[in-house]
Amino acid sequence: MAGTGAGTALSPSSPLARAERFIWLTARVLEQRRFAYHFLGGASDAVETALTAYLNGDGGYGHALEPDLRGPVSQPLHTGHALRVLDSIGRCGGLRVERMCQYFTRASTADGALPAVLPSQRGYPAAPFIPVVDDPPGELLATGPVVGLLHGNQVWHAWLFRATDFCWAAVDALEHSHPYEIEAAVAFLEGVPDRARAEAAADRLGRLVRERRLVVLDPGKRDRYPVADGYAPGEHHFPYDYARTPRSPARRWFTDEEMARSLDHLESAQEEDGGWPVTWRPWAPGTSLEARPIVTVEALRTLRAYGRAIG
Repeated sequence: MAGTGAGTALSPSSPLARAERFIWLTARVLEQRRFAYHFLGGASDAVETALTAYLNGDGGYGHALEPDLRGPVSQPLHTGHALRVLDSIGRCGGLRVERMCQYFTRASTADGALPAVLPSQRGYPAAPFIPVVDDPPGELLATGPVVGLLHGNQVWHAWLFRATDFCWAAVDALEHSHPYEIEAAVAFLEGVPDRARAEAAADRLGRLVRERRLVVLDPGKRDRYPVADGYAPGEHHFPYDYARTPRSPARRWFTDEEMARSLDHLESAQEEDGGWPVTWRPWAPGTSLEARPIVTVEALRTLRAYGRAIG
């Protein structure tokens, strides 16, 4: 198979060629454009145009951009997802992000934090593991990645002051946690300006992750590692889930051997159809179909970031 924008033929058996076929067969336009941008020399404008289909008039994003939340209404999880897409193509700035910050301001709680889901989701389908309540609390899970990306891109907005304070307090208070919350904390620490404090906090979280066995260090024995409460059977997390690139503050948590084993596992997880699997609990047929291309793009980006040959 030849990549349409790569200029060179790919070996049909390479991870990238197999993933390309999977993407063209199954992915939404946005993930097709993202795949083309990251691996086939595609344009960032095309990604941004595809992302615009999910934008609402309030500056937030909806329309099942995050597949586990259906319906048109803007939600912090959708809008955080959009921000990650913009960051990945170097477009995390300008008027679009200013409008996102205005949306975050309106959506945040009294302490400046983002709830995962606002009550406006009620009436539309949502994953059973994402509860919709009348007065949702602010969460590090939703706030940390957004604040980290905005700081990392040197975006300044009045909302960031309280939101940053919230994230620091939440990170400092973490004693009992679960993998997705730790990942959110890492995303915050990756971009926050106070690097000395961030490195100290990351070191503490790394010890917590290892002591509480929140990471599978030996993929061949993953059945011996616990799964967090509420997670699906087998919904384990590996070193690459915390340290998506070698620059991540979580990379120091793992030895070279542990990291290599986890990347070997990530490579081997590519399925027969060329895509990577969704490990969280499925609840509707369409949501898993939409999520797998997202997971596939991120798996390939992680492997490439660590110098693994993908095609």
